[in-house]
Amino acid sequence: MLEALKLDVFKANQRLVSSGLVVLTWGNASGFDPGTKLMVIKPSGVDYDKMTADDMVVVDLDGNVVEGKLRPSSDTATHLEFYRNFKGVKGAVHTHSVEATAWAQACREIPCYGTTHADTFHGPVPVTRVLTETEVNEAYELNTGRVIVERFRDLEPLAVPGVLVAGHAPFTWGKDPQDAVDHAIALEAIAKMARLTEEISSARHAPELPSYVGEKHYQRKHGKNAYYGQN
Repeated sequence: MLEALKLDVFKANQRLVSSGLVVLTWGNASGFDPGTKLMVIKPSGVDYDKMTADDMVVVDLDGNVVEGKLRPSSDTATHLEFYRNFKGVKGAVHTHSVEATAWAQACREIPCYGTTHADTFHGPVPVTRVLTETEVNEAYELNTGRVIVERFRDLEPLAVPGVLVAGHAPFTWGKDPQDAVDHAIALEAIAKMARLTEEISSARHAPELPSYVGEKHYQRKHGKNAYYGQN
């Protein structure tokens, strides 16, 4: 079942490790098939060097395991919230990459300081509110997804393909699992550049990129009349 998607999700998880975004088992990638309304996700707590594509777990939108011998990732409920609520999202990633996680722990969004940022994120990288004690105790992973969806009430997920969960770490998403990994790689680089920009500019006094420059860079790659890359 969904063998191609399983392989794609497996490769996405391996890329998280090879890109330096994941150590130990701190991360996961998933993919969604809109035709069957099923998600494929990494199993929980399995070493990346021991995983195979056959270990990927298939679950439905209610979180029921449809196929797989192992337990799905503990973040399954969070990923499912993306697929239930974010139109066009068919891949998602969670990491604890150092730079982006530092911004999440500081409970700060990442301002757009330059064109590198604007090439991928249409505006700042947002941060969620902190979950309440009730939300944590009641259904932690599900409510993590819900506070992300709440934060995106007035944002377009595919234009801002990632978020910092306050006190926790980043999640990114995209049109497929590999796209979500690309956004995780970009987010880590953007987070580091922003930190260095603030250090060089004596913390928090760096000028944000003029909005018209950011808009130009975003639109030339993602807009209706985009001209970056090959047709």
